[in-house]
Formats: sequence, C-alpha cells, structure tokens
Amino acid sequence: MFAVITDIEHNSPASRSRLAVGDKLIAVNGKAINDVLDYKFFTYEKKLLIQSQSPEGKLKLVRISKEEGQDLGLVFETYLMDKAHACSNRCIFCFVDQMPRGMRKTLYFKDDDARLSFLLGNYITLTNLSDREAQRIIDLHISPINISVHTMNPELRSMMLGNPKGGESLKLMHRFAEAGLTMNCQIVCCPGINDKEELQYSMEEMAALYPAVNSVSIVPVGLTKFREKLHKLSPFTKELALETIRQVEEFSKKCLEDYGTRIFFCSDELYLKAELPIPENDFYEEYSQLENGVGMLRLLTCEFEDAYNTSKKAGATPPPFSMATGVSAAPFMEMLVNMVKERYPELQANVYPIINDFFGHTIDVAGLVTGGDLINQLRGKQLGEKLLIPQNMLRHGEGVFLDDVTLEDVERELNIKVVVTEPDGGRLFEAMTTV
Repeated sequence: MFAVITDIEHNSPASRSRLAVGDKLIAVNGKAINDVLDYKFFTYEKKLLIQSQSPEGKLKLVRISKEEGQDLGLVFETYLMDKAHACSNRCIFCFVDQMPRGMRKTLYFKDDDARLSFLLGNYITLTNLSDREAQRIIDLHISPINISVHTMNPELRSMMLGNPKGGESLKLMHRFAEAGLTMNCQIVCCPGINDKEELQYSMEEMAALYPAVNSVSIVPVGLTKFREKLHKLSPFTKELALETIRQVEEFSKKCLEDYGTRIFFCSDELYLKAELPIPENDFYEEYSQLENGVGMLRLLTCEFEDAYNTSKKAGATPPPFSMATGVSAAPFMEMLVNMVKERYPELQANVYPIINDFFGHTIDVAGLVTGGDLINQLRGKQLGEKLLIPQNMLRHGEGVFLDDVTLEDVERELNIKVVVTEPDGGRLFEAMTTV
C-alpha cells in the first residue's frame, strides 16, 4: 500500500521535478517507502532517485538534487502516510479512561506508535512493536526512543499495562541498548504499586543500561473524579511526594558519581506537591525531560530572570493584567509577577489559581484546566486589560480547551483579551510588560 502525493510544497525540491499530485510514492534510492519513517530517513541524502506511479499506472523514475536534510516537499493525506497505531494496553492509570463521556472523539484515541516517538516525542510502551518494526528501528539506527517503562519488574509491568506483553516487551530495551540506541524513559509512579522498593529496583535496572538509558522522569499519577469501575489508585500526599523525591535524589546522586549524570529526575509536579523548592539550573543538566514537566519551571524562571535583567527599564507602567494557571503552579507564577511589580510598583496584576471542577480537585496542573472552569471562576474578577494563560491549556494548534470551549468563547464571556503564552520565560516577561 503506497502513499499518494496530495500536494507538493511551492519552491520545494519536488516542485522542480516531474513528480505530480496523485502519484504514488514507491521507492527512494531503491528503498521501499512504507510510511513516514522510511520517507524521512531515505530522503535525507542530497541525491535521490524517486520511483513513483501515476494515477494511470505509469511508472516514473525521477532524479532530484537537494541540500542534505532538506525536506523534499511532498505532502500526503496523513502525516504518518498511513493510520496511527492504536494502543493495545489497558493501563491502570490511563488518563483517557478517566475522562467523562461526550467529549470529542479524538480525545479518546490512544496512540502507541513508535513513529510518533521519533517524530513528535511521544512515549510508547513497546507492547505493539512487531519484531520487524523493532529491527527496522535498529537497522535505521533511529533514536532517541521515548519509552513509558513504569516498572522494570516484568510481572508488575504486565499488570500495570493490562497486557501480558508488558513484561516481555522489556527485552526490547536490552536489544536497543545492545544496538547502541538511546532511550529516554518515563515512570508514572502510583502509590502502593510501583513506588518505594519497586521504584528502587526499576532505577537500578535502568541505570545498569546506561548510557543507552539516557534519562528517566518520575511523574506522579494523575487521578480524575471519573474513575468508576477502574483500578483503585491513591493520589500522592505531601509526605509521599517528599519521600519519593528523597529516594530518587539519593539514587541520582550515586549515578552522578558513577556515570557523571543523574539519569533520574522527579517532575516539577512532585516538588510542588511536596512543597519543596524547584532545584537550581545545574541540577537539570541538559533538560532532557522537559516534555514530562521535569525542570520546566526552573528553565522558565531562568529565562524570565534573564529577560528581566537585560531589558531596559521603561518609564511607563505596563497596563493591568491577570494570569490564570493551575493550583499547583500558582505560587510560582505569583513569584514571577512580584518580580515585575518590584520594577513597576504601580502595576496592577493578579494571579488566579483555577480549581479543576471539571476533572476533580486532585487534578491541579495548568495543562488540564478547562475553558468552562476558567470562565466560571474568573467571571466578575479584576482581570485588567488582558488575561494570560499558558499554551498547554489548549490542544495543539487548535485554540480549543479540553471541554471544547474555544479561546473566542472565553474572550466573549469574560469580555477580555486572552494572551496565550509560550513555555518561554522571555516571552512571558514580554507579555507581562508590553505597554
């Protein structure tokens, strides 16, 4: 099954060739193209011999010269050039299973696709990776691979993933390590299940795979109020968060001594739950686990402080504004706002922590705040001339909250301009201080 070219980007290398919309892409330099991984890998070279087939069935051989790594410019019906691989697990902590009914269908789709791991940074469990696909990853030497490990205990992993392949698929980590591939891993820590002694065992087993296992994040399980008929799980308490952080930091200190890197890092959410300060900049080394919320607040602070220290002190006080965020990060954002107020004593600015009525009060992160909660809790409040919200409140590129409320809905209901801030401290400082 070959992918059909649906468009060719203007002024791209392909636009200057005999390839045409409607052609089927068959091979590049003699290598069959089955999906986006093949396409990205085999079109990297400068000199390409493209084999395609016209809608009438005529075969074409097309030579294309381009810069190394330059995109060829072909567009297909789907990004992956075929369907995404659905998850075959029934994880006891799966967030999708904890969502209410009646939301848009895309929010209920669970992917577990290795191609999205390489291309978009998604985490995969390895349970639906065929031997052929695993060998292709090794042959192409594509890395890093992002893996949701959760535990290195095979029996426990099978139970947590609700899939008998859960334990067996851990062997792929050893196979990838032997092939010299790099893996970034994640542990969703569930109190009473894969914490404490089990967590210690998992860290020791993964550390033994260094340098193939490059980094590991430990993140607390997220539990919504929609857990009917699901595995009974307990949320993290302040005391357990503190205990887990101490355990991970102690082992990561040993790794630093043995390997020159900590390898293991707790997410910011755990530090906030434990009411501990976020570690300093040097602690996070290369910030390899940002997508899992590891060091995100520290990096944001460093960028914010750099912008604060290098910016010119404008005479005019910025217009009043407000900021909405999750309950856990609110004190942190309040600290950044107070820095700006020190420079502009007349500035009127408020930080509003949004309680998550939609998913339940155990959910306190900004990325799961809904538009409805935003409207209900900010209506009638002093919002100033603009409302700042973090980009992760919205679905990627859609301008829509998880509950299908749009940015336009929020602006209309609150009669305020909403400014979406990127996860960049410099941009956040600019959004606060623009006159």
